[in-house]
Amino acid sequence: MSGQSNYVPTTAFGKWMHARLPIYALMKETALDFPTPKNLNYWWTFGGILAMMLVVQIVTGIVLVMHFTPHVDMAFNSKELITRDVNYGWLIQKLHETGASMFFIAVYIHMFRGLYYGSYKAPREVLWMIGVIIYLIMMATAFMGYVLPWGQMSFWGAKVITNLFSAIPFVGPSITTWLWGGYSVDNPTLNRFFSLHYLLPFVLAAVVGLHIWALHVPGNNNPTGVEVKSGQDTLPFHPYYTMKDSFAIAIFLMFFAFWVFYRPDYLGHAINYQQANPLVTPAHIVPEWYYLPFYAMLRAIPSKLGGVLVMFGSILTLFFLPWLDTSRVRSGTYRPLFKGLFWILVIVCILLGYLGSKPAEGNAVWYARILTLYYFVHFYVFLPILGLLESPKPLPSSISDDVLAKSKKHALAPAE
Repeated sequence: MSGQSNYVPTTAFGKWMHARLPIYALMKETALDFPTPKNLNYWWTFGGILAMMLVVQIVTGIVLVMHFTPHVDMAFNSKELITRDVNYGWLIQKLHETGASMFFIAVYIHMFRGLYYGSYKAPREVLWMIGVIIYLIMMATAFMGYVLPWGQMSFWGAKVITNLFSAIPFVGPSITTWLWGGYSVDNPTLNRFFSLHYLLPFVLAAVVGLHIWALHVPGNNNPTGVEVKSGQDTLPFHPYYTMKDSFAIAIFLMFFAFWVFYRPDYLGHAINYQQANPLVTPAHIVPEWYYLPFYAMLRAIPSKLGGVLVMFGSILTLFFLPWLDTSRVRSGTYRPLFKGLFWILVIVCILLGYLGSKPAEGNAVWYARILTLYYFVHFYVFLPILGLLESPKPLPSSISDDVLAKSKKHALAPAE
């Protein structure tokens, strides 16, 4: 599926560079001239949005590091100093803080798009698994970053989450002690998290590069799930998809700007504007919104070890998804039963997030248990059985036929 570059240097310097480091030819082949299915919709633009958000997070993070002091006695005031005294520090800090939420909004849409259109199926299994690794690195990076302001929720969130590792038999206590840098969450913990939070985004960027490389081997999936059969099924990535991605990025930036300028604190917790106090436990400890579904699963299990296994198992399940779904049809567009179950799964994840934000008491715990059970039943029961029982709709013979059929339908629509 890889494209062929037709780049021919025209200047003396271009010829000299091309003979020694053909970087522009590589860019044309892998980005500009890369043959891309002609029927990609706007759900596919979230890959470009995620790349843009990664750059925003790295750039703003580097600037913030210049002014942040990773010490328990100074971290909280350091954040306030950035907001109040550094030139445009409030903007950089809010871009970084709100950007984490925007990053996760985009990645969840990107992942659910992959789930619906079967982007995890052969020959893209490795591409999907690398994507899951990216998600795990994102979660670790965001968690460590949330601890750095050293507010009340940051401190107690770190204490609760890191203490979960102690439930792992044999090695758990040692892992917890290493994360803490001692026997409680204190200054060594903050320094460890600061170091890892600064390092992991660059690791993430490298894995994203690997993800893009893995994408270029089999090429893009598409809404029909039908593989490219001829050159008529594709278009060069530039200018068609660079323009489409640029438009989507501009719209997303407006959405991003709304939260930065009008609701900068809405997605956070008011209690985190209080400096960390190990002697005062908050009435309700809750993580950031993008962890809430997993937090609900964790609290739904009475056993501490069981909750940890279920929480991590819910993510590990995604690694096995290419083999759990036994259907030969990729796209949910042509799978009526799968489509219904997919939207139920989306609702279940949203409800788990809601329950994760509530105290673990009363009926909320039982609802969380039911929804957690459904989550695993969806992947380990429904998907394998659907591939054997479901009768999918007829697939188009090619991407071009699908595009032409839709164009004809739209052309006839006014006459009807």
